[in-house]
This record gives sequence, C-alpha cells and structure tokens, in this order.
Amino acid sequence: MTETKNTLTLNCPNCKKVVIWSDEFPYRPFCSHRCKLIDLGEWANESYRVPVSEDNDKDEW
Repeated sequence: MTETKNTLTLNCPNCKKVVIWSDEFPYRPFCSHRCKLIDLGEWANESYRVPVSEDNDKDEW
C-alpha cells in the first residue's frame, strides 16, 4: 500500500495493477469484477487455505 497526497493506492492481489482506494474502484482491493471472481474461485477450489495448528484441532470441552 502506498499513500500519496491523501490517496491510498495498492496493487490488485490477482494481477498487480494499481488500485486507488476510492469509489472509482468498487471492487477494491481488486481492480475489476473479473479479478474478484478469480480470487473467489481460488478459495472455492481450496487453492487457498487458512493454516490451522494441530493444537487447534483438539476439542477443549
């Protein structure tokens, strides 16, 4: 993320294009609806996973 003259910018997580954090980019942090759907598809296909440690798997009832 970069902030220049009160304008926050970042790179799209998918294609790395510059995105300005404003209403001009309604799909932020993605640059487009397409990049947003690609990311959602990666989660749906379980390409992305949240790491879980072995200790968190045990029931602590």
